[in-house]
Amino acid sequence: MKRYNIITLLLVIYLAVMAYFGRGMLLSGNYWEYFSIIVITLLVIIMLRWALKRREKIRNERRKKQDASDRRTLRNDHLS
Repeated sequence: MKRYNIITLLLVIYLAVMAYFGRGMLLSGNYWEYFSIIVITLLVIIMLRWALKRREKIRNERRKKQDASDRRTLRNDHLS
């Protein structure tokens, strides 16, 4: 499992636990506040996952270019 998926899963579990503990707010009639906090938190988690996924993709592309460059260098060193 990818690192960004694990982080996302842990944050969603944390959100579920916090929503459970905050259910008193829901029971007291603050529906708007309760659900808006949950939705905003979910949006932040989704944006974080997107950023982590994008960063890993860029890192992998950079690593592939570096590996290809290293292989060319090694091949050129053997030919010389």
